Amino acid sequence: MKFMKPIAVVAALAAIVSISCAPKQPAEPLRLGIMPDADSLPFLVAESEGLFEKNGVAVELVAFANPQERDAAIQAGRLDGAISDVLAAAFLVAGGFDMRVTSATDGRYGIVAAPGSGIVDARGLTGKRIGLSTNSIIQYSVDAITEAAGLASDAITPVAIPKMPVRMEMLLAGQVDAAGLPEPFLTTAVQRGASLVGTTEQFHIDAAVIVFSEAVLDARLPEVKNLYRAYAAAAARINADPESYRAFLVEKAKFPAEAKDAYAFVTYRKPTLPASEQVAAAVSWLDARGLLSRSLSPEDLLDGRAVAAW
Repeated sequence: MKFMKPIAVVAALAAIVSISCAPKQPAEPLRLGIMPDADSLPFLVAESEGLFEKNGVAVELVAFANPQERDAAIQAGRLDGAISDVLAAAFLVAGGFDMRVTSATDGRYGIVAAPGSGIVDARGLTGKRIGLSTNSIIQYSVDAITEAAGLASDAITPVAIPKMPVRMEMLLAGQVDAAGLPEPFLTTAVQRGASLVGTTEQFHIDAAVIVFSEAVLDARLPEVKNLYRAYAAAAARINADPESYRAFLVEKAKFPAEAKDAYAFVTYRKPTLPASEQVAAAVSWLDARGLLSRSLSPEDLLDGRAVAAW
């Protein structure tokens, strides 16, 4: 029987001790795309207040100025997940990308009427010209809000104005009767004299969502769950004392300063999937316009594993 020489034994033991005592390599962070909107606020608070670390997950928040840049990053594989909307998610899945909706969020989309228009609610939009971006979550939200208010599908006249700042300025100048906008443009428009007509929040329409790559959900589900725990903790803090986060809206969430004092905070819900019926309605809306390259069902979009414990 052969025995190792004492020096070799000592060297081997030293190597084992060295490996066991070496600091752990930091986990590759989950890369989450965010936008300058209400949906992103809990994630920004979680980052600022150390809630990701407290919940054992490394997260890199990647800010985008518009949905086009965000979706390009998703398609290039530069993001693990993102704040998105149900239509954008459907376009990605229909296009062969492995993204899945993992929860609804509480982003607010709505319709505002031009100053002096006399329009006070959605029923007053009949026959009116509404500025929006076509085939988008904005047009879908406008249609869903007006339908929920009892208007026929052809009751309004959509006017394509793709760029949101231009859309808001045309609204304020009275060049359209109303406009579909997300936050913080909604609040800013109201501050400048527009009237709030209706919102997705008011009519309980789940338009905003979080998406994650299915590959990431398969390989890193515990981390995604921890990300949601941090999100929920941050959301609870905002809900408990929203006024203390007004400065944060401008400093971190990139809201315009004029929206800071007027913004009506949403009440953030615990993470949950959007209702299957709501996803089906959005997919049906896209199908009716021939915008999907293949048929989809809610099951093709939804993955509730990360929020199942809620």
